[in-house]
Amino acid sequence: MKTSDLLSRSSFMKTVAGAMLASPFIAKNLHAAEPSKVLRHASFGASGQAWNDLEAIMSNPFVELVAVADVDLSKVAKVKQMYPNARIYQDYRQLLDKEGNNIDSVNVSVPDHMHAPIAYAAMQLGKHVYCEKPLAHDIYETRILANYAKEKKVITQMGIQIHSMKVYRQAVAIVRSGVIGKVKEVHTWSNKTWGARGAPPVSHAPIPSDLNWDLWLGTAQDRPYIPKYYHPGDWRRSLDFGTGTFGDMGCHIFDPVFSALALTSPLTVRSEGPAPDKWNWATNAVVKYVFPGTPFTADSTVAVTWYDGDQRPSKDIQDLIVSRKPKAQVSSVGAKTKPHSERELSQGSIIIGTAGVLHVPHVASPMLFPENKFSDYKLPEIKGTHHWSDWAEAIVGLPGKPEASFDYSGPLTEAVLLGSVAVRYPHTTLNWNSSALRFDNEIQANAFLRRTYRKGWEVAGL
Repeated sequence: MKTSDLLSRSSFMKTVAGAMLASPFIAKNLHAAEPSKVLRHASFGASGQAWNDLEAIMSNPFVELVAVADVDLSKVAKVKQMYPNARIYQDYRQLLDKEGNNIDSVNVSVPDHMHAPIAYAAMQLGKHVYCEKPLAHDIYETRILANYAKEKKVITQMGIQIHSMKVYRQAVAIVRSGVIGKVKEVHTWSNKTWGARGAPPVSHAPIPSDLNWDLWLGTAQDRPYIPKYYHPGDWRRSLDFGTGTFGDMGCHIFDPVFSALALTSPLTVRSEGPAPDKWNWATNAVVKYVFPGTPFTADSTVAVTWYDGDQRPSKDIQDLIVSRKPKAQVSSVGAKTKPHSERELSQGSIIIGTAGVLHVPHVASPMLFPENKFSDYKLPEIKGTHHWSDWAEAIVGLPGKPEASFDYSGPLTEAVLLGSVAVRYPHTTLNWNSSALRFDNEIQANAFLRRTYRKGWEVAGL
């Protein structure tokens, strides 16, 4: 694992959430109107990203935490300390059964393989859902969740919180303004390495007393508990539990591209990288999409390419965003700021237009190239909003609505997860039939659109 991966997702999210919580735009509508009710809330997950989500949702004074469910009771100490009146469960099904009449909303902040079962069960009870990204583990589940949310008319939001931040909103506005012309192609990447090779180690370790391993496995097939191998944290590299680097970061980094270009379902997807083995996702992916053109693209189709791990766009593409300004000088206190040409291309996008190029770092201000052409350009004056409050406030009748509802985040997740199918068929172009939810030319690939849930964990409707 690279040094860059040692910064955990939860640590990163605490930084992002903290920045958003410090913003004057948090709870933006609270002074404009009074909420119509108290929002009675339950959290699925108690630590890590679940805690970050919970803190952000609870920053709204009209939210009351009723209950929390976590399969690992060693993780609930902070919840008990901060919210002593909240009831604690281990099984999400028991929480919904016993608290169904006492809650209005939930956040689903657990490993990917349990997103769909929990979110779907909550929506069946008419609960509003905030679900972490990717929306689900599989494409079929994703389509079902988006359609069911619309049918039930519940208010939803997916956890792509950068979507609501100023920097991503600026990137979208720049593309849509036409300042870089019509978009010809896009390159997106992440340096994360959520993958591995080889079988899991043999283990006969006892299951910790606070952890219900059967509940943690949930819909996935049975297997032995291995200390610190799946839980906590490393489940993302596993085919059965996570969705690899692409599923983890694709929903974030594709988001401003998907939004700015008003993309829909891709026509084709092709992997030029390694295939996963029997157990884990591979790294160093290169996945090539072709999307139908939109009013913001130069042609009738537009190519979007994803890279992860050590893979990056070609030098010719990278050179489009090389700074021509003189190198930064050392300041009087010895601090040095690197010019753009020296910055590591760790995560982000390059959007190439007919009249210019936009670099969208993850997460930083977008930059236009060539610099001499755009030297007088001023970034759009756009305010960020609070991703979690947008959702919570909409539920209680305050103005506005969440912009990453399942109507938007469902198609985004589907596009991302198509890459997770394509990597199983290297150097093969898969023709995607979105309306029929199938590949038309590689029939065997359709087996990876939907999992078989473990016996006893089947979910009616999924």
